[in-house]
Amino acid sequence: MIVLDITIVNIALPSAQKDLGISDADRQWVITAYTLAFGGLLLLGGRLGDLFGRKRVFVIGLLGFALASAIGGAASGPTMLFAARALQGAFGALLAPSALGLLSTTFTDPKERSTAFGIFGAIAGGGAAIGLLLGGLLTEYLNWRWCLFVNTPIAIATAFAAFSVLTRDHIGKETRTRLDLPGAVLGCGGLLAIVYGTSEAVTRGWGDWLVLGSLGLGVLLLVVFVLVEKRTPHALLPLHIVAERNRGGGALSIGLAMIGMFGLFLFLTYYLQVIKHFSPVMSGVSFLPMTAAIVISSTGFAARLMTRVPSRNLIGPGLLLAAAGMAWLTQMKVDSPWAGMVLPAELLLGFGMGLIFMPSMSLATLGVAPNEAGAASATINSAQQVGGSFGTALLNTIAASATASWLAARITTAGDPAVQAQGAVHGYVIATWVAMGILLLAALIAFLMIDHRPAPGEATGATSTAAEAPAGAGAPAQATAHQQQRST
Repeated sequence: MIVLDITIVNIALPSAQKDLGISDADRQWVITAYTLAFGGLLLLGGRLGDLFGRKRVFVIGLLGFALASAIGGAASGPTMLFAARALQGAFGALLAPSALGLLSTTFTDPKERSTAFGIFGAIAGGGAAIGLLLGGLLTEYLNWRWCLFVNTPIAIATAFAAFSVLTRDHIGKETRTRLDLPGAVLGCGGLLAIVYGTSEAVTRGWGDWLVLGSLGLGVLLLVVFVLVEKRTPHALLPLHIVAERNRGGGALSIGLAMIGMFGLFLFLTYYLQVIKHFSPVMSGVSFLPMTAAIVISSTGFAARLMTRVPSRNLIGPGLLLAAAGMAWLTQMKVDSPWAGMVLPAELLLGFGMGLIFMPSMSLATLGVAPNEAGAASATINSAQQVGGSFGTALLNTIAASATASWLAARITTAGDPAVQAQGAVHGYVIATWVAMGILLLAALIAFLMIDHRPAPGEATGATSTAAEAPAGAGAPAQATAHQQQRST
């Protein structure tokens, strides 16, 4: 449900934007509000499960997600929709780590644990593909609002089942972990300020005082966050986790990769529906080759090779493949055929991203103490979500600015729909060039920072499929790094 909700709303976004009168500059907040709240609160969500019990937090997260989805579906304006999406992200941050924690405490036998995490990862991976199809069907045959309403009955039914079936996991006061509320406020506040400043640059320009002030405030809050985390005994993010070169390199690589990928989904959705006039269902189907390529690449190649070759020999080439896909899309035009332009780029991007996910997630828990495995896994998943939030805002800003400049130079014909379509595609292409540069930077970081090599005999094991799941917020503290690497 969590992963499905990211992709299903992408397909519904053009219809929602038209219905609610959302501007091009603000449309990215439908995605960003969700991913920012989700990524920024993942670590806190994991700590709440440790403090109050994962079953209780899981049920609360489900009921909250159901309520937020109902509010979003009934939204009467852009602000109400943005707030509902942020609320969805916040409750999603409770759900994801609690779900993984419950799996760990329910299945303690290594063989059962591997099977359980494998099923969990497969369902999460399938959620992206289902979201693309379901989003198109609901938008075309019912209404975009049903892309949000559909979560409510699922979440309520699951909450009742969880309350009845799951064993209560009482957490004694003597073993509770204290909450790092200052860290949560500073970290999430800093990220929100940076994303807000980036999005406001669409209409105000990069030199505007509000834009510069927001960006400066965001950087300042993150600096204070680092200083606070250094001194608190119960840090939300233990800094030594990301200071180690392999974990830090993996987090940076996947965070930068998500900057490009999330923006790409937004542009391609609008290109297919607005420029190429694909129906919502056809738009969803058009993304399936990328999803299939990711699954084949990650399970067919990365899972087999990551215990045999150095991690950077998968992550680096994967990022270069994704950058090649972006380079292909820079040749996009209004009349470009889907099979000749979009499909090859999707396949390159899919195969590339499949090589990145599993090794990066495996590096997240490399050499981490058992009681910090959850924080380490949540950290790299936060990098994914925050990278997606920032990327959506940044690339949407760049595309909108490029389109406005292109149309301003053609003021006499700017009202012609054909000229407007050319301007929109020009903006997408400029943003795609930037995304390609970001992926190349990520590849350079991967080659320079990551030096992990598999241990002798490690080729007989496999990494955790659960780590593949974009919604995973970190394995529970009880899981050792070795157990996670052995899971499949």
